[in-house]
Amino acid sequence: MTPSAPIGGIAGWRFMQRTQESQQAAFTASPALDRELTHFKENISKIESAEDLVNDYTLFKVALGAFGLEDNVADKFFFKKVLEEGSEDDGAFALKLTDTRYREFAEAFGFGNAGGSRVGESDFAQKITEAYEVRQFEKAVGESDSSMRLALNLEREIGKYADGPNPETTGWFQVMANPPMREVLETALGLPTTIGTLDIDRQREIFQEANVRLFGSKSLDVFQDPENVDKLLRNFFAQEQISNGPGPLTKGMGALTLMQNAVTAAASFAAFNRRDF
Repeated sequence: MTPSAPIGGIAGWRFMQRTQESQQAAFTASPALDRELTHFKENISKIESAEDLVNDYTLFKVALGAFGLEDNVADKFFFKKVLEEGSEDDGAFALKLTDTRYREFAEAFGFGNAGGSRVGESDFAQKITEAYEVRQFEKAVGESDSSMRLALNLEREIGKYADGPNPETTGWFQVMANPPMREVLETALGLPTTIGTLDIDRQREIFQEANVRLFGSKSLDVFQDPENVDKLLRNFFAQEQISNGPGPLTKGMGALTLMQNAVTAAASFAAFNRRDF
């Protein structure tokens, strides 16, 4: 079963929210996904190095997929370097990369950190496979509607930035460095993608100013409130519809409205002509 919403925009988002649990359960039950998850759970604790991980295709695919990075599964050397240098040294490769997901990936596996590999921890396999299931579901949704995938990702991820340290400052730098999150926030806050060419501190100020206009606060901590997250996503879909023009459903509704108005006008004109003067 391929998860999806029958229509796009806000109405489609509402449908996805109502049916997400049942759609995700059906998707997770697929034999192909079950094989990947079983392989990971049975073999990840046997991995002794970053090289071992990148050389087992299924383990590597699930590991990357848990962080939304599986599109780059062919680049083994790159990810071996990310893993081996870890996330604690100021000069670590992952910390030099703009996208924060690389740092999170290196930190989760721990190969290059002082504490060493974490793959043998009792709950490690469960955490990674659960994250993989969720992201694979979102990816499948995105095959029919990329905006829906972005919205699902933001709804799931925004809390860790809203609840994190310094949500008014550091938090903005983190979401700005996360491409899927940034795309939703830019769109929802009505910002052009060209602001990415500006100085990074100026970019943060622009995001903060836009957040004040919509939510009355410079801080990401406003997204601790689910109502504000919902408002943000409604604005995201509304702005997308404005940018992309009316979809088939909206056009159909517009045509129906015109027809109804024409019928009403004709009936009114006929009634007017039957009046006695």
